[in-house]
Amino acid sequence: MLLIKTLRSTTFRLAILYIVIFSVATAGLIAFVYWSATRYVTSGDHPAFANDIEIAMALWLALVLAIAGIASVTVTRRTVGRIEAINATSRAILSSGLGERIPLRGTHDEWDELAANLNSMLDRIEALMTQVQQVSDNVAHDLRTPLARMRGRLEKACNRRRDDDDQALISDTLADLDTVLRMFASLTRISQIEAYDRTASFGPVNLAQIGGEVVELFDAAAENRAVRLRVGGDAIVLALGDRDLLFDALANVVDNAIKHGREGGQVDVEVKNSAEGAIVSVADDGPGIPVSEFQSVFNRFYRLERSRGVPGNGLGLSLVAAVAHLHAAQISLAGNYPGLKVTLFFPTVAGIHVASSSFVRKHND
Repeated sequence: MLLIKTLRSTTFRLAILYIVIFSVATAGLIAFVYWSATRYVTSGDHPAFANDIEIAMALWLALVLAIAGIASVTVTRRTVGRIEAINATSRAILSSGLGERIPLRGTHDEWDELAANLNSMLDRIEALMTQVQQVSDNVAHDLRTPLARMRGRLEKACNRRRDDDDQALISDTLADLDTVLRMFASLTRISQIEAYDRTASFGPVNLAQIGGEVVELFDAAAENRAVRLRVGGDAIVLALGDRDLLFDALANVVDNAIKHGREGGQVDVEVKNSAEGAIVSVADDGPGIPVSEFQSVFNRFYRLERSRGVPGNGLGLSLVAAVAHLHAAQISLAGNYPGLKVTLFFPTVAGIHVASSSFVRKHND
């Protein structure tokens, strides 16, 4: 089977073509040498015969080098070109999702067969991921509806007169239901961010303004834990993105810093420009997290053991990671010694400088 595929491959056909060209050229040179030898026998002109042999050898050597060079470049260029098409599709899938496919050239050769098989595999993976996502969305939706009804009935019962024990029981149940509903809302939001391409609605966003609004929003929560919440950096830091999603992402990071940081500590939000793009960082002086847990905290429902007693569902940083991926931003964790520093880096994109100039003029006006 492998031998048959080898014989049918375009690479083998190219090799046969170059062998035929080489054989024909070699036959021509042999004929020239034979003609020179015949002429030498009849005329006895030894210098002319030696000169013909030298010419024949030089032509043969040039022919070998030319055919070898052309064959190498042709086969290598063809192979590298098809591999680069697969690599380009892989990079597109990593950046934008499973919707991309490897282009077929219609040659029906081994490369087209490989591309078709990879595309079929991607179709299968995309279908399975869609099914998993659909099941998750359906579960979240189907459970959220009865839970919301239960909450409504409990709230109605809570408003009626009853003894203190029953009232406390109903209030605790309402609080637990609110936690579950928030968890399903977060799951649904993460799925929507990961499933739909919202980059078409991106526009210039002032990250410094978002940072100020988030700090203002959590000012009361920070005060309850005696945490000093501060924001600093540049006044105008632009990036292309969805303002609401970026606000939610930064709010989750700040909320984590306040809840898991040190009581009576400090949380610093810094938004600044750099030569490569925009940088948003949130640093606290709490206990931090082990380096071995840096990647795990972005997984859904993942929580450190010491955080089990703190309210939350382990979805905050998962949402932050989804928003960062949508905006082609890099998210990183580092030790703040003491504490933890979360950094979001938004690379500069084409057109942002023009948008920045108009944004600044509008801001000044």
